[in-house]
Amino acid sequence: MSSEIDGIDVKKVFAEEKAGWTGYVEWEKYPEKKAIASRILNKTKFTPIPEFQFVPLPDTNPVLIGHRWKEYHEVLGLKGIVDFSWETVQKEKPDLIHLLDFPYNGETRRNQLMEGKITSNKYHFIRNHGGVPDIDEDAFELEIGGLVKPPVKISMKDLKDPTKFPQAEVTVTLQCSGTRRIEQIQQYPGDGDELINAPWGEGAIGTAVYRGVPLKKVLKVACGGVLPECKHLEFIGADTYFKKNNVFNYAVSVPWRKVRLNEEVLLAWEMNGEPLPKIHGYPLRVVVTGYIGARSCKWLYRINALAEPSMGPVQRQEYLYFTPQIGKQNAKYSNGFPIGQMPVSSAIIFPLDKQVIVHDGKITLKGWGYSGGGNWVQRVEVSNDGGSVWYAVDEEDMTEKHYHAWRLWKIDIPTDAEGWLEFCVRTWDSSNNTEPTFVRSAWNWDLHVTSSCHRIKLYSVNRSRPATAKRLKELEEHGEDILNLSHPAEFSLEPLDEYLEEYRKYPREPED
Repeated sequence: MSSEIDGIDVKKVFAEEKAGWTGYVEWEKYPEKKAIASRILNKTKFTPIPEFQFVPLPDTNPVLIGHRWKEYHEVLGLKGIVDFSWETVQKEKPDLIHLLDFPYNGETRRNQLMEGKITSNKYHFIRNHGGVPDIDEDAFELEIGGLVKPPVKISMKDLKDPTKFPQAEVTVTLQCSGTRRIEQIQQYPGDGDELINAPWGEGAIGTAVYRGVPLKKVLKVACGGVLPECKHLEFIGADTYFKKNNVFNYAVSVPWRKVRLNEEVLLAWEMNGEPLPKIHGYPLRVVVTGYIGARSCKWLYRINALAEPSMGPVQRQEYLYFTPQIGKQNAKYSNGFPIGQMPVSSAIIFPLDKQVIVHDGKITLKGWGYSGGGNWVQRVEVSNDGGSVWYAVDEEDMTEKHYHAWRLWKIDIPTDAEGWLEFCVRTWDSSNNTEPTFVRSAWNWDLHVTSSCHRIKLYSVNRSRPATAKRLKELEEHGEDILNLSHPAEFSLEPLDEYLEEYRKYPREPED
């Protein structure tokens, strides 16, 4: 594509302006630049947003292709960001489920998710909203402005100096508010979104140990605190974001009262004992404990102290929670509320839905439970009858408690019944919050926060029952497998004499 659009040299107008900051374009300081970009975007025809809710998802990896988002970048001369982002995915996240190739949305696979309490960097899920910039730590500086006294700029060298800023290490579960969205899509489709509301399963969640500096301490030491009018802290990232043919730097915010809670908002440069991977926000990101992952801004380069929440579209126009009667016919930005703290939620990771399970009276289930807002997981319960009778997971079968992290669990649940059974899980947190029973109770137009009890259907084969044990032996003798459930047996199910004996003992029709 030519760099000339309507006589505008986009490579020049939208050029990078900081040495060592490849892939970063400053938009928020230049309204005239944003206006030029908007005119170009409005004049350009882009690939339609794909349908992925009323049709089966492609059986490919990547699952969905972000044609439109790539074209947004390309028409503004920013194709290099797209290319570098995918190169970074191949280096840092080759083994994930690539739900969306650009901007990259990568889901952790089930076996990766259950490896342990701490999710390995290479397996931790990713939900990006733009391309991955390539920023040199030595060239980086963090700007802090707005309602502070006074505005400052801080180098990474100074930020990492423990004699200047006290450091902290926090174990944190980050969760996309779209986790388990596929359950809403399968039953009640909703907004597809311009960016694509990715059809996440149970793997848009992960836990890591982050090291950095509490934002509260940075504001106090570097700026002398915030002014009394400050009620919110805005975080701006170096990635480029689009909304309704307008262009932005990624921007979100959290309340000042959240920041005041010391280590609950961290400026982090280390993840699980290693420098932040580029795709996770290197050289610096925000980690907001207990909140939706979207508030934990990656590639952070500016913080603004504000009287109101950020006006960025991700804060004001997305991640909104609507009532079930709000939809395409009447949704407005003002009739949904922004999602902040994550509610209690859980998932069964093993076995898989629709799996055939041969057992001796107990079925082993494994999964995760989580709650935001500093509420830890107190109890996990599993039901084998759709939610009437519940069995609590033993404490020794859960990972340790943390204020801001999940607990992995497993249970051998008593199961006598055979055939199709519905298993579900619910978590109780330390404030006695639990989950809605059904997806319908949690449905919302933007398909966020699928916090209802997670449900799977299993086909139970209880070999402690004599008749079942006999049939399993017959299948084995004939070289067949019960796991191939829908394939009919290739042998007679019952000898004729046995059948007639049973039939004549209990005839179908009465005698008179």
